[in-house]
Amino acid sequence: MDVTRKTLAKILVVVFVANLVVMGAGALYSYQNAPPIPQEVVGPDGQTIATDERIQAGKATFQSNGLMNHGSILGNGAYFGVDFTADALDLKTQYMQEYYANERRGRSYRSLPDARQAAIDSRVTNELDTDYDGGPVEYSAAELFAHRQVREEYVDRYANGARERGVPAGMIENPEDARRFADFALWTAWVSHTDRPGADYSYTNNWPYNPVAGNVPAGPTVVWSAVAMVLLIAGAGIGVWLYHSIELAEPEIAGIDIPDPREVDLLPSQRAATRYIPIAALLFVVQVLFGALLAHYYVERDGFFGLGDLLGIDILQWLPFAISKTYHLDLAILWVATLWIGAGLFLPGLLTGHEPDHQRTLVNVLLGALVVVVVGGFVGVWLGFKGVIGTDNPLWWILGNEGLEYVEVGRLWQFGLLLGFVLWTILLYRGFKPMLDRESRYGLAHMIIYAGGSIGLLFVAGVLYTPQTNMVMTEFWRWWVVHMWVEGSFEFFIVAVIGITLVSMGLLEKRSAEKAVMLQALFVMGSGVIGASHHYWWVGLPDVWIPFGSIFSTLELIPLILILFEALGQYRALATSDESFAYRLPFMFIIASGAWNFLGAGVLGFFINLPMINYYEHGTYMTVAHAHAAMFGAFGFLALGMAVYMLRLTVDPDRWNERRLQWAFWLWNAGLAIMVLISLLPIGFLQLETAFTQGYDAARSLAFYNGDLVQLLFWARFPGDMLLILGTIVFAYDVIRKRFVLRETSTPDETPGGTIPDRILAEDDD
Repeated sequence: MDVTRKTLAKILVVVFVANLVVMGAGALYSYQNAPPIPQEVVGPDGQTIATDERIQAGKATFQSNGLMNHGSILGNGAYFGVDFTADALDLKTQYMQEYYANERRGRSYRSLPDARQAAIDSRVTNELDTDYDGGPVEYSAAELFAHRQVREEYVDRYANGARERGVPAGMIENPEDARRFADFALWTAWVSHTDRPGADYSYTNNWPYNPVAGNVPAGPTVVWSAVAMVLLIAGAGIGVWLYHSIELAEPEIAGIDIPDPREVDLLPSQRAATRYIPIAALLFVVQVLFGALLAHYYVERDGFFGLGDLLGIDILQWLPFAISKTYHLDLAILWVATLWIGAGLFLPGLLTGHEPDHQRTLVNVLLGALVVVVVGGFVGVWLGFKGVIGTDNPLWWILGNEGLEYVEVGRLWQFGLLLGFVLWTILLYRGFKPMLDRESRYGLAHMIIYAGGSIGLLFVAGVLYTPQTNMVMTEFWRWWVVHMWVEGSFEFFIVAVIGITLVSMGLLEKRSAEKAVMLQALFVMGSGVIGASHHYWWVGLPDVWIPFGSIFSTLELIPLILILFEALGQYRALATSDESFAYRLPFMFIIASGAWNFLGAGVLGFFINLPMINYYEHGTYMTVAHAHAAMFGAFGFLALGMAVYMLRLTVDPDRWNERRLQWAFWLWNAGLAIMVLISLLPIGFLQLETAFTQGYDAARSLAFYNGDLVQLLFWARFPGDMLLILGTIVFAYDVIRKRFVLRETSTPDETPGGTIPDRILAEDDD
């Protein structure tokens, strides 16, 4: 079956518009059905316990102090600390049990016989598993007692500090702020056990699992898990059928003319673009070092091999987990994005031989602007964590720490990044202008512009909420930024960059690459955008997202199967090559990216996205395994492969040596495999079992993490971490060395030319 590029382009437009309609309508429906923040919470005598203003102030405290990168809320955030929703709910039930045990028997709950405990449990369940029809929330005496006890528990932990939990003193600056934060956490617990109007399950679809609170899997969770399993089989079959039915050319090395690096002109803007590589390499080194510190915090929560005592520095106080996690996450995004930006600026001149006026200057300006924004954002995060720009300053979320996972930096710095993406897209357009003028709107250069522009466009969703926005809707928009990037724009950009890179290597015709890019973009957009709604199942959004998330998350398997087949095809092409193939190493990175994408996003991603599995797994190490394999494996390896490709074309061919880069490649692959398969995944399975047998809060408890087997698995991660760190240091060293052996640039003639441009611009694209 031969599908034309024009047909694919039309279908892609239809799918894109359909996605916007579904997600736009879903946003409106979600606003209308978001869980309420009651104006008042009152005790049995009518006294005011909490207000909507206190709850929202607690949300601001949660964000400004970076608590989302210490623990999680509604299952989203970091996994070092507790999930605050599950923790508040569990503490609430425990204190209610103690209240009734003492009231009725004058004894502790644990000392009562099973029958008495069961009677108390039944009463607690009946009190918590209730409806809400507006007005003040009315507490029983037991709930009032529990609420006050949770407040003081949070003061002890987060204001006074709890080193055994890895919490430094003054993490929340004062006790009253800690009490407001407790009010916010208890509101999310209330949302989790209070039935949604007209339903027999809560606003969070009965998550987290806590039978005493009445939280057990709801009917839709079970039904749509069964539907997802049926779709899994169908999706796999459709993926295989499409791969064998649609005629797409595969890379071919044997018997074709592959441009030698000596024959490729190096333009001034391309050489400027290579400056992004050492910057990214240094960011990468710092990022993996922070990762090692984070991993060690799980086995020594208040130190680092005694180094703090030796130097007289309280590491936990100066570099707590939350700050380290924030920098680790943001640096991961930054070094990948830096390499992608550099590759995007390098490829236009390679394919067109065209150097727009002042392009080199603008490339350097963009790099300088990004450095300013990154430094400003990181300083703002630090000042926010340390309370210098706290919630008493109305600009705390503008200049300081906005405090939401993956979008931590203040809003001003986020606007700076957005402007950077806009400038980058303009530079892409200027560089690709000769191709854009010659090809149709569904040509390869157009695809790169669309993909680059969509990365910036989705970032706009990050300005659709403020600290005053209901946390549930905040999470709705945050996932637009975070996972629609990953499952939409980034995937689109990946296939476009791979396609254009294979064309520049001479391994694919431009027309074949265009068709492949549009086909994969069609499936990525068709499944990944709406599929991002699997993040909405347990955060308080309407239950309509369960069928949407189940169906489309399952269909995401189709493009990942195609990516796997593509990687296998690329491997076959590589196997037919000999040592004379100049781009063997960057080609290996492209293959590794496809393989890790299938494992991380495909195998692990599908497993944790089954609603019934995700109900117990949400916010556990299964997600950590999926995220590391998908993020570094797929996006990281592609970015590194593009960096190696850029180096291959810019380093003096007579002085090219890739031995160290090969070492880095295999160290990264081995380290990631050990980390994911030997440590993260087994811990995730143990957490899944604990959540199922003992309750979700137990799976996120300090007792679980301090268990002997779990601690052993934490230590088992360290060899993988060391290999990753070593590979990154080798890469950074090699990149810096190669800066001293770059080729001289050449000034292009008035008419674009060169080995690659002559072939590409001569193609008939009608």
